[in-house]
Formats: sequence, structure tokens, C-alpha cells
Amino acid sequence: MARILYLVHRLPYPPNKGDKLRSYHLLKHLSAQHEVVLGSFIDDAQDWAHVPALREFCAEVFVAGLNPLVSRITSLRGLLSGEALSLPYYRHRAMRAWINKLAREQHFDAIVVFSSTMAQYAVQLQAAVGDVPMLVDFVDVDSAKWTDYAQAHRWPMSWLYRREGRELLAYERQVAEQARCSFFVTESEVALFQRLSATAAPIEALCNGVDSGYFSPLPAQDSPFDADELPLVFTGAMDYWPNVDAVQWFATEVLPELRQRWPRLRFTIVGRSPAPAVQALASDAVRVTGTVPDVRPYLQHAAAVVAPLRLARGVQNKILEAMAVGRPVVAARSCVEALSANGVLAGQDLLSADSAGDYLELVHALLSAPQRAQAIGQQARERVLRQFSWHAHLSRLDHYLPAEAAA
Repeated sequence: MARILYLVHRLPYPPNKGDKLRSYHLLKHLSAQHEVVLGSFIDDAQDWAHVPALREFCAEVFVAGLNPLVSRITSLRGLLSGEALSLPYYRHRAMRAWINKLAREQHFDAIVVFSSTMAQYAVQLQAAVGDVPMLVDFVDVDSAKWTDYAQAHRWPMSWLYRREGRELLAYERQVAEQARCSFFVTESEVALFQRLSATAAPIEALCNGVDSGYFSPLPAQDSPFDADELPLVFTGAMDYWPNVDAVQWFATEVLPELRQRWPRLRFTIVGRSPAPAVQALASDAVRVTGTVPDVRPYLQHAAAVVAPLRLARGVQNKILEAMAVGRPVVAARSCVEALSANGVLAGQDLLSADSAGDYLELVHALLSAPQRAQAIGQQARERVLRQFSWHAHLSRLDHYLPAEAAA
């Protein structure tokens, strides 16, 4: 067994949202073959109860509490230092002290970094002990997201987000050039980063997977919907801006016309921590659930699932989960294209939409033809079973990791 330091910006358990799903399955994969030491942050007080569960996978677990409000204030130091605000946001005295302790007391054969902001701790360890091979899972091009946010906001936030995009891209490039290999969730994200950063550093695509045993069709389970309701569902963490934007846009631009055609239709937004803008959508036409104990009944009994994401790219776990349950999905073209690169067939396994008119007509068509909707859901399930195993995708990392500890 090799000894690996795994650095994650948010506790990789429970796997109940996009980044946690990926970081959790990466931890499971690493711990199956290696001895893993985990360093992570908690930004949600409820997650402290889940720390013991991680000891099943790790030789050692260190977790530091992160107060989002305090961290946002601290991040403003980046305006004085000239760095991306994301770096001081995650710069924590206790984490730095723990890394120094590791440097004095332990040997590592590799470092795996999840999210570029945690690379600062890998570099700290390397500075103390010498070169330790580093792998970085960027997941998405975060710098490009900040630039996208700038286009959706007014000054002064547009200026701040544009600056963050520029400075974070410079840091991402620096990290990639120090890593043995870096990973993004899709080939299109790899191409985007290479184009924006103009780097020749080794970079590969590492696709998301889905637990198709957990997310599987279970039509006998109780429905959370009213008996006379025609449910249309969106799932996701509802304090995440791209999700907030998606449901606001859909509820405003698509839902009213859909309701005219289908008066019994109700749009259900399922996910933790709904932002005030999401809560404000609640009405006879829109249900906002907040945290639910199990998202699967909402997916299972949905007439259709929508993913109208305008500010997110890449392989979306929410889409894979709905497909695994066997539901028909109508998703943003950018998200469908990311899946198409992994063999998903638009028009057969799920439906692709660009405009409000697209969503209107595609959802209407699914509701009008339940047998076709069922066929798309069945094909979606079969596609997930064939091509979206977590183990198959994550095995690509193994080529870059030592098979055993150095003598």
C-alpha cells in the first residue's frame, strides 16, 4: 500500500450533492488500494456528525471548521495580495499547522488534491519535505464559472467576479504545471482549460459516475406527490448559484405556459438549503422541499425531470441519477453535450434544450406521450449501467499513483 494525503475543500461525506459525490467516490477508490490520510473542511455544522463515518476509509482524518461568513471577509485579503479571493477563503491556521505536523512526522508517496484551492496545502507539504507527486482533480474550470457569473451580475459584483476569474485562472495554471497530472470532468472542460490557460501540462478527462444500485427504479415506493398532481422535478443543492439561476429562469420563462397546457402540472424543486430567491418561488405551481431524507421517491414518481442549467457545464450528477432511476430528462444542451462525449445519445437517452421554447415543447411532448417518456427513461437506465460506473472512470488515476509505499 502507498500512503496518500487526500486534501478536499468540503467534507466528502455524506455524498448528497455534486462535489461530495465525486470526492466521496474518489476517497472510496483510493482507500480500496492505499492508506489514506484525509484533510478537509466543514462549512455546514450538520456535517460534524458524519466525521466518524470517514474513519472507515482513512488511516487518519483531520477536519477544520470553516465559517462561511468569516471566510468571505477573510477572502478580501486577496484584494491586497493580488491573488484570487478563493485562496484566502480556504487559508486556515489549523489546517496549516496540521500540514506542518504531517511534514515532521509522516511520509507520503503521493498527494491527491480535490479542488484547486486545496493545492496550497500540498505545496506547503512539498516545501517542507521535498517533491511528492501531486494529482489534482479540478472537476470543472472554476475560473470560467466566475467569469460567467460576472456576465449575470451588475457592477460592482461583475467587476469582482471578473477579477476572480482572471486571478483564479492564473493560479489554476500554476497548479496544473506543478502536478503529475490534472483532471477535469469532461473532455470539453479539458479543452476549455487548455485554451484559456495556454498550458502544455498533462491534463485528462475523468468522468463522473453514478451508483446505479442505489439509484435504481423502485416504482413500488410511496410517492411524495399529491394523487392528482403531474410532477415535474429539479434536484440539486439549492444554495448553489447555477441551480438557483436554473429554477428561477424555468419558473419564470417556461412554467407559466406549461401550466396553461397542463393545469395539474407542478414544478417541485428538491434540495438542501434553498436560497431566499428559491423560497420566493413557492406557490401553487411550485413546491420547494428543502432537505429531504431521500431524493429517490421524487425522481421515481416524476413525470419528467428537468435540468435547465445556464451557468454550469460538465457531467451533472443530478442528470445521471435521474437517468439511473429510469426517468426521462430534459437538460441544457451544454450538459447533454458533456454526456454525449461519453456515449449518451441526445434524443434517445435524454432530450436536449436550448431555449424556453425548447423546454416547453419537449416537456409537453413527454407529457403527451407517456409511452415514449417511459422508453426514454428505460434507455437512460441502460446507458448508465453500460457506461457510468464510478470504478471504471476513477481507475484512470491508478496509472499515476505508486502501487506501494516507497522503501
